[in-house]
Amino acid sequence: MMAELQERLDEMEAAIHKPKFRESSGRANEVNYWVFDYDPAKELEVRERIEYMKKKNAKGTDGFELVIFDLYDMIMDYLESKDFVNSYIRYEERRGFDYIVRAASTSMKMNEDDSILIRQIVEQIPENAIVFLTGVGKCYPLLRSHKILNNLHQSVLKAPVVLFFPGTYNEQELILFNEIKDDNYYRAFKLVK
Repeated sequence: MMAELQERLDEMEAAIHKPKFRESSGRANEVNYWVFDYDPAKELEVRERIEYMKKKNAKGTDGFELVIFDLYDMIMDYLESKDFVNSYIRYEERRGFDYIVRAASTSMKMNEDDSILIRQIVEQIPENAIVFLTGVGKCYPLLRSHKILNNLHQSVLKAPVVLFFPGTYNEQELILFNEIKDDNYYRAFKLVK
């Protein structure tokens, strides 16, 4: 199974280096959004490969800039900048975890087209970039994968986006950790079969 993941990671890396990948639309003029799904147990291997690709890309020889957003880190940075973390711990003790999820989601406008995360991503994208979105599994249940992709689509982000997804994507539905079904999502393509 490990060789299979390494082969798929090799295919993914080769695919993003093709100039056609960086064109502004998908196969039939849809948004240029891709999902790289993988066995959640292989999370650390995927993270290592992404870090390797980022270091390699920093040399400036790829013809594009690889921009990586760890969605979990972005959420935590925001909550810490607003000094919400300590108060959320107290609220969780009194009101439960579901309350915290709703409060954090509302604070970051997660269900709106101009959510805090979307604005941060769009504002930080240079010309000729490829965007990697990571940390999806760490964000659950604060952030749903289909929501971030839908909101990015509304923002008219022109750069190709690759969502690294710990679970299964069959170009119709996202199943986080191969157990939790997200809402249906049809706009992204599976990057490597």
